[in-house]
Amino acid sequence: MNNFISKDMIIYLFNEVGLEESSIELGIKLSIKNKTPLPILLWSYGMLTIEELDKLYSFLFQIME
Repeated sequence: MNNFISKDMIIYLFNEVGLEESSIELGIKLSIKNKTPLPILLWSYGMLTIEELDKLYSFLFQIME
């Protein structure tokens, strides 16, 4: 499974969503440990709402074009 975590995603989570650095770090560690994509892991642990998850994926698809 590809666990893609980009600098742009981290910046977005910090600046746009407002997650604290410690929450992002915990999410990354759990994401790697559980082999789960970071956005899905953050949503499943209640750190992102479904709307924030949707906006994050829209942002990620936009920067990949």
